[in-house]
Amino acid sequence: MPSSASTARMLENSEQEPGEEQQKQEKKKKRGFGERLRGFLSRNLLVILTVSGVLVGVGLGMLVRSMNLTKAQMSHFAFPGEMLLRMLKMIILPLVVCSLVSGAASLDTRSLGKLGGIAVAYFLVTTLIASGIGVALAFIIKPGVGAGALNTNSLGLESVSSDKETTDSFLDLARNLFPSNLVAAAFRSYATDYKMVAVGNDTNGTTLYQKVPTGTETDGMNILGLVLFAMVFGVALRKLGEEGEELIRFFNAFNEATMVLVSWIMWYIPFGIMFLVGSKIVEMEDVVLLVTSLGKYIFASILGHIIHGGIVLPLIYFAFTRKNPYSFLSGLITPFTTAFATCSSSATLPSMIKCVEENNGVDKRISRFILPIGATVNMDGAAIFQCIAAVFIAQLNNTELNAGQIFTILVTATASSVGAAGIPAGGIITIAIILEAIGLPTNDLSLMLAVDWIVDRTTTVVNVEGDALGAGILHHINQLETKKHQPEVAEELEEVRVESVANVQAEEETSPLVMRQTKILEGMPEAIESVL
Repeated sequence: MPSSASTARMLENSEQEPGEEQQKQEKKKKRGFGERLRGFLSRNLLVILTVSGVLVGVGLGMLVRSMNLTKAQMSHFAFPGEMLLRMLKMIILPLVVCSLVSGAASLDTRSLGKLGGIAVAYFLVTTLIASGIGVALAFIIKPGVGAGALNTNSLGLESVSSDKETTDSFLDLARNLFPSNLVAAAFRSYATDYKMVAVGNDTNGTTLYQKVPTGTETDGMNILGLVLFAMVFGVALRKLGEEGEELIRFFNAFNEATMVLVSWIMWYIPFGIMFLVGSKIVEMEDVVLLVTSLGKYIFASILGHIIHGGIVLPLIYFAFTRKNPYSFLSGLITPFTTAFATCSSSATLPSMIKCVEENNGVDKRISRFILPIGATVNMDGAAIFQCIAAVFIAQLNNTELNAGQIFTILVTATASSVGAAGIPAGGIITIAIILEAIGLPTNDLSLMLAVDWIVDRTTTVVNVEGDALGAGILHHINQLETKKHQPEVAEELEEVRVESVANVQAEEETSPLVMRQTKILEGMPEAIESVL
């Protein structure tokens, strides 16, 4: 029996314990808040710095703009931003080739075919929806109605024209899929040019000429051909089996080393973005005149991007995954900011791959296979502004578009976005294809180019958002397939294990090896005696 003194001590301890526990919990809460804050800052430091870089860049640009710099001084001011673009472009070639080779080699042929088919369907459907949104907004807002007096000369712009045939544009797309020289494809693309060839004389003795297409090489990476080659090469390495494993490991190691370089470059992004944005503000000329003249076109394009990127794409993601799309997108602020500042889907690819994998947990095999393809062929934002631009130019020239021409705009914008270059102002060339297809003049393209630096920012953000959500959808589908096949695999493993146990028991009685070992052991004493 415990004494009365010990009982009293126990009561005192029991009274003190709750108070001490409360103090400990409060300390934990305080520590927890501090640790959570530090953890949040450490996790999102790059995002905070990148967004701050954009804001500081705007302020810096407005400040430097008032100094009336010369053209040479402007180029010097833009130098840090130029270095960022050069670093990002430098890493594109090894990143695209190595990630696609390792991604295609890591997936079996059945999975590769299924995921590839879903990805192509997703890209085509979302781009077609984007084109429809662009055409609908152009007819609702009517950006070109009442702007008949607006032309290239009134804004003091240089005329931009394109005499390339629509057929040749699509044939060039097919030719670039199969580059004749892989090394040259790293820095050159195929493009059709024309020359006039004399074919004879008419009845009056006048020489007749015909326009004959000829092949030329233009500066710029043929990313489409490299993507196709890398995919097929990865599949071929997997088919080799053991012989191809060493080369697959090489590309995997090369890919991981490239991602390490990307992580280093990303810490330069906030500083580079500050000067990219600032230099663009300094270079702006008469912004008020452009915005007042082309304000409805700018508004229609940005509104289309908001609708497609803020509503349509998240709804598609939710329909497939039943997950909150905005929590997925919140982990991609850094690549979105990079896309906004650089206006280049290709330059955003390195940071997008890194953030999709680390922040959103997308399988590396999925992200490194689908994101390089998406950066090349999926251009939702470009399709929106290209359709609006085509209808805008038609309204500017007082041309009524019939149903056939509207259908042509939708199909051509969807198809030509596949070959649109993932570079700043790359979509302007694609608009020329659409205008040629519906028989409109391309002289007013300079109007698009004048405000492209505004529209191209939201265009690129929507382009890379579509790629990221597509990777998230494919990751979810791949997880469902894995879970579906897990019970079958477990049953097969159980059957194999039971059979192996039965075989082991049988071998204990009848195995020649076991019988031979027992005979040797039985004969050991006799052998020892004979030796002795």
